[in-house]
Amino acid sequence: MTSQSTAAPGEATLRAAAVQLNSTQDRDENLARAERLTRAAAADGATLVLLPERADVRGNGDDYERSAAPVDEHATVRWAKRLARELHIDLIPGSLVERRDGHAKSSNTSVHVGPEGELKAVYRKIHLFDVEVEGREYLESDTDEAGDQIVVSELQDGTPVGLTICYDLRFPELYRIQALRGARVLTVPANFTRPTGEAGHWEVLLRARAIENQAFVIAAAEFGDHPHDMGDTYGNSMIIDPWGTVLDRLDKREEGYAIADIDFDRQDDVRAKLPSLANRAGAAYAWPQEARV
Repeated sequence: MTSQSTAAPGEATLRAAAVQLNSTQDRDENLARAERLTRAAAADGATLVLLPERADVRGNGDDYERSAAPVDEHATVRWAKRLARELHIDLIPGSLVERRDGHAKSSNTSVHVGPEGELKAVYRKIHLFDVEVEGREYLESDTDEAGDQIVVSELQDGTPVGLTICYDLRFPELYRIQALRGARVLTVPANFTRPTGEAGHWEVLLRARAIENQAFVIAAAEFGDHPHDMGDTYGNSMIIDPWGTVLDRLDKREEGYAIADIDFDRQDDVRAKLPSLANRAGAAYAWPQEARV
């Protein structure tokens, strides 16, 4: 964990932290560790703190079913509201298992809680992790229902922030739409697999999303073995600026947090001098009627 400053006093900045955990099935233990690190990040000046995907409970389908609840009744949301209000920070507590009336399956859901303890946004993971990695099959759709709403929330200083979760990272359309809706910061709580992380996918994709959208990317990851032999996760939480520079990062097997100043003057300068967002040729883009993959 390092303390990284990237902006001179007086510039338009906020300080953000990405917490890295090795969560288990024990929600009380996980939230106690998350709270310790969130408090440390806030003491280090962070006013925006992001936790990893499945920060509160990381296990199998039975573990997720036991932890599931509607957002307005969820123990993790109550915890986040209390902590955000006490520390007066914007807190995105990774993702949690949401149960909704009338839905047979759960949602992998990320929430944004504001500094008054208010629930500011709810995002349900759009892209479910149905893949095979090194012979291991992952079928998130067995237990989860995909969301269908792109979400941009607003931090306490008015900064638009995009909410996404892990596998979403591989779908650039989602992030481009968030950027076009005004997002200046993109958040990626993740439980990214070790094989794909070691192949370079994690960092390359994070830096690509930052560069192509000229946005700050805050990525908080789980690390270490997953309960129930569900594979090893990569860690390497990091914060990236609109030029693609990694401002701070953690080792792949380290509990702690990455922290950096988000310098919006720097972002404005990048967008002015290399105006790729402004130079989009929207009229020339048309989706094919059928995707051939």
